[in-house]
Amino acid sequence: MKIQMDTPASNEAIKQGKLLELIESSLKELQPEAAYFTTENGCRTAFIFFDLAEPSRMPKIAEPFFMQIDAKISYTPVMNPEDLRKDLSAIMS
Repeated sequence: MKIQMDTPASNEAIKQGKLLELIESSLKELQPEAAYFTTENGCRTAFIFFDLAEPSRMPKIAEPFFMQIDAKISYTPVMNPEDLRKDLSAIMS
């Protein structure tokens, strides 16, 4: 998941001490394999890698970021090497 944070909204969340709370609670819930924080296109950006076993969770995961920091969210499904081997093996059969 990529989270691009609105600068004015995230500035305010930082001043109020809420940005760190939002990120920490999300990381606790998602139990990600990895999480990275950087800037992209002039915006604070987070890349969070986690297993989304149930796509129906997407709104619950994204809404706090939409509502609290006016973020832009994108989900990009990926496979690990084991998933790729399994899928390619099925195609080759």
